[in-house]
Amino acid sequence: MRLWRVLPWDPSARVGSAGHALWVPRVFQGTARHDAPDRYGCLYLAEEAISAVAETLAPFRGTGDLVPDLLVRSNRQLALAELELGATAVLVDLDDPAVLAAERLRPSAVATGRRKVTQSYAVAQFDRHPEAAGLRWWSTLEASWIHVTLFDRALGALTVRHVQPLSVDDEVVEVAAAHLGLAGAPARLVHEMG
Repeated sequence: MRLWRVLPWDPSARVGSAGHALWVPRVFQGTARHDAPDRYGCLYLAEEAISAVAETLAPFRGTGDLVPDLLVRSNRQLALAELELGATAVLVDLDDPAVLAAERLRPSAVATGRRKVTQSYAVAQFDRHPEAAGLRWWSTLEASWIHVTLFDRALGALTVRHVQPLSVDDEVVEVAAAHLGLAGAPARLVHEMG
């Protein structure tokens, strides 16, 4: 399965260290959707590149133009990493109604912004499914975009295919910015999406 991640990339970083496409920032986790750093670290990935980029730009909706500074974190240029999850990796698919019913989860609980709720069910899934590499769920920015929260116990099933620094001129950045309504996104894309 091909997955995408945006990160502050350091091309010289070693596997497992900050700036590498497979680095799990567990020490900084605790406030995001499925975080439980006392139990596991996790990577937030997307099945589509546009979704990974849009999630990165989402905090800037309504704050101004699409400018190069939006693509810098920790003094590093953001990059889009293309990753491959091994075919035998098992995901708890929270986009499947049968799984939701079996796990006694409601779609509203999966999509809520209340982190106490989302972190609680993530820990429960982590414990109930020790074979699971992670969770599969939908983006709250666009429900057709599917995300994967990969538990750090599954890092061995993940390989890096390619990493590309991002620019405001990249089509994936332009399309994500247009979806979010960021000023400066090409007018043709805003029109096409409307």
